[in-house]
Amino acid sequence: MGGGVRGLVLAGGEGTRLRPLTLAMPKHLVPLLGRAMIEYPIGHLVEAGVRDVGVVVGYLGHLITGYLGDGSRYGARFTYIRQGERLGIAHAIHLAVEEGFVDGPFVVYLGDNILAGGVRGFLERFLEEEPDVLILLSRVRDPGRFGVAVVRDGRVVRLVEKPREPPSNLALIGVYFFRDPDLVERAFTALKPSWRGEYEVTDLIQWFIDNGYRVDYDVVNGWWKDVGTPEGLLEAIYLLLDESKPRIDGEVAGEVVGRVIVEEGAVVEGRVYGPAYIGRGARIGGEAVVEHYVSVEGGSRILSGSLSRTLVMNDSLVDVKRLRLVDSVVGRGCVVRASREIHGELRLAISDYSRVEV
Repeated sequence: MGGGVRGLVLAGGEGTRLRPLTLAMPKHLVPLLGRAMIEYPIGHLVEAGVRDVGVVVGYLGHLITGYLGDGSRYGARFTYIRQGERLGIAHAIHLAVEEGFVDGPFVVYLGDNILAGGVRGFLERFLEEEPDVLILLSRVRDPGRFGVAVVRDGRVVRLVEKPREPPSNLALIGVYFFRDPDLVERAFTALKPSWRGEYEVTDLIQWFIDNGYRVDYDVVNGWWKDVGTPEGLLEAIYLLLDESKPRIDGEVAGEVVGRVIVEEGAVVEGRVYGPAYIGRGARIGGEAVVEHYVSVEGGSRILSGSLSRTLVMNDSLVDVKRLRLVDSVVGRGCVVRASREIHGELRLAISDYSRVEV
């Protein structure tokens, strides 16, 4: 269906709101239920029939290109576009046009956004109705954190980037459809950097509105997550786990209750209460309890203690005796250990290869 449409996944940002987690890895490679964050947008594009995908990289871009490869394992062809200076979403789109990657209709999907249900239905509407731009909106509680749309009589009349006093609760989702790259370039040449020093996608689309082009919108009823903070990471895990189907491919010698995924090579000797994800080659020791909304990524070992609402990235060790790890994000290759019997809760957000001993 989307064979003639190209996809553009933006993954150039530094992820400053996710520090210290992003000091050693781009946020787009943070694992969520066994898949890097960026693999969700890519998977949604491929499901919609979009096989030619440009990936805009910048900060630690070599790690992204090394991880994703040429796209063949996703059933796609990847073209990498380097954004040397991170000058905003509109600038990243401009680079893709300037380098000739997009020469017809295309869809932009931010690499740190996850949209429940993907983009197939929206792409179908875009191809059938042929607007110049199609944007997706979602009603949110905190619109000041996003680009916000003002809709009047079924038409988008104004877009405002991160307003101090939001004119509506309709936030722009990080998925945008454009029909004509030449028009996108005309719009970009008219832009000036915002107060943030970036070329804003809201200003780009506003140019289409102001110049009489057709900008359509759709309101997303399912969930959507902009994964930009540690709290956002955990919320994404909650949402993904709520959609997951239980599956036991590993070895369970302990107890598994509820919706739990146990990947091949994983061993559960303790107790796991779903929804939870136990990654490939991970081990849940006999003295460990994994409670609700936990993702233990591949190769990690939880030897003792309890975990709740927590992400433990690959190849980490948690051995905290009677402590309870809650609302935490633990990077790759970390060691979190209690040397004595301590009761209570521990909250952590630590980057790769950190050691925490209490």
